[in-house]
Amino acid sequence: MQILQKAKTYDVCIVGSGAGGGMAAKVLTEAGATCVLLEAGAPWSSETDAKMFAWSYDSPRRGAGSRLRPFGEFDGCIGGWDIEGEPFTVAPGSRFMWFRARMLGGRTNHWGRISLRFGPWDFKARSRDGLGDDWPIGYEDIKPYYDKLDRLVGIFGSMEGMENEPDGIFQPPPAPRAHERLIKKACDQLQIKCVPSRMSILTQPLNGRAACHYCGQCGRGCSTHSNFSTPSVLLPPALATGKLTIVTGAMAREVLTDAEGLATGVSYVDTATGQEKQVRAKIVVLAASACESARLLLNSKSPRHPAGLANSSGMVGRYLTDTLGTGVGGQIPALEGMPSYNEDGIGGMHMYVPWWLDNRKLDFPRGYHIELYGGRNMPSYGFMGGIHRLTGGGYGQKLKDDYRRLYGSFVWLSGRGEMVPSEGCYCEIDPNVVDRWGIPVLRFHWKWSEHELNQARHHNRTFVEIIEKMGGKVTSAIPDRNADHGLKVGGEIIHEAGCTRMGDSPRTSVLNKWCQAHDAKNVFVADSGPFVSNAHKNMTWTILALSMRTSEHIAEERNKGNL
Repeated sequence: MQILQKAKTYDVCIVGSGAGGGMAAKVLTEAGATCVLLEAGAPWSSETDAKMFAWSYDSPRRGAGSRLRPFGEFDGCIGGWDIEGEPFTVAPGSRFMWFRARMLGGRTNHWGRISLRFGPWDFKARSRDGLGDDWPIGYEDIKPYYDKLDRLVGIFGSMEGMENEPDGIFQPPPAPRAHERLIKKACDQLQIKCVPSRMSILTQPLNGRAACHYCGQCGRGCSTHSNFSTPSVLLPPALATGKLTIVTGAMAREVLTDAEGLATGVSYVDTATGQEKQVRAKIVVLAASACESARLLLNSKSPRHPAGLANSSGMVGRYLTDTLGTGVGGQIPALEGMPSYNEDGIGGMHMYVPWWLDNRKLDFPRGYHIELYGGRNMPSYGFMGGIHRLTGGGYGQKLKDDYRRLYGSFVWLSGRGEMVPSEGCYCEIDPNVVDRWGIPVLRFHWKWSEHELNQARHHNRTFVEIIEKMGGKVTSAIPDRNADHGLKVGGEIIHEAGCTRMGDSPRTSVLNKWCQAHDAKNVFVADSGPFVSNAHKNMTWTILALSMRTSEHIAEERNKGNL
């Protein structure tokens, strides 16, 4: 890490080192701007800190998760929904879980690498179903950046020609595993589209990075840099310019402004000492995550911005969205007693189900996709509970025989769906609670609508239909017996978006089409906050493409002298 230079004024201050912040750092430093990047968490390197090949028995908890390692002892994650000293509150009658990453690279170190482009319908959803709002940009505006991203980062997939699931510049996908072949066969019989996954994991060398060697531990962080993370792909070239300073342990408190209401820098707390510090910059780019960036803006009050920076519309924090999440597991007799076979591949699904129906013929307006899990290397997906439901438990030789026979015969189908943005889902500053640094925290308001409940019911019925078409039986609880149809709590899928929406009108949006604040021309947002809607597709690929577009715009405006 470089040492922060005292009293220096940088061209750009970037808050957050995840997908959006990392891309901004790369693009802007390569364009000649001096940048300081503030990260609230600790330094982290996939080469020195990842535990790709550690055995579970090397852990005192046998690999189990903990408060700051919710996905497992060796997962490439520091953070979670429950961080000591960093509370958030939830309004009465609401349920919401807010995940925060506290490490260099943020969530890009441990995400699933599912890398789906938003399609033409996703940017203009209101024009199709009359709900929510259209984006001020369309697919044609962001397609060139998706293309650049594919070439820079690398992604595998297949050319399918689906109108709203745009093809990319793909490397070859890995071969399907046994359970995926059976799922696809069942889907074909049900006229459900099932295609190779699209994931940012290299199956061929690219830009000096090696192809995946199929260790299956993508979530732990990749020491060969074969999958995408900010510290692996974006920060090294930015640091190589000599124009990037990274400050870790820097909890941003507020964006500082001058008498004209323009940003002059960022105030942050040094988490090691509790001391408040400031960094000065001509431009501020917020990429701390949708809710964290909204929190920062709302806490940045001044005479010119009495309701918070960029909040003259009152829209900061509003129209918060998350992805719908459901799941059903089943046991497939055709997979019983199979001999061991080569199940090598990336650490995740090799096949998935993109949205295949017409919502105009259904009782919910937006689509979803299905993620497919199972196999002999994934006993957690209903394996233990499934065996007990099927056999009634047991002990001794019978239990051993049941395990050998049933191991690898379980599948799990997960739904990931689009919610319709709602006025009733938002975050605001809690007037009575602060975190350990004295910074006011967020209070969340959340409720799924009938749109989402109806969609979740469709998820579950489809999953059961696929499992039964495979000749299997459902082994998980039937979600439709619950009032919420098994929907995950808001925030639990960790796909929150919105809160600083882009739009053409300063009265109804926070940012313009370049993700530039209407109220302060030198403030930009480069995370999922600008999203006007949140398609069912995992959002990282769009965060990266949008940040690249925004950052190139900043570089052009700097060259023109407009910033």
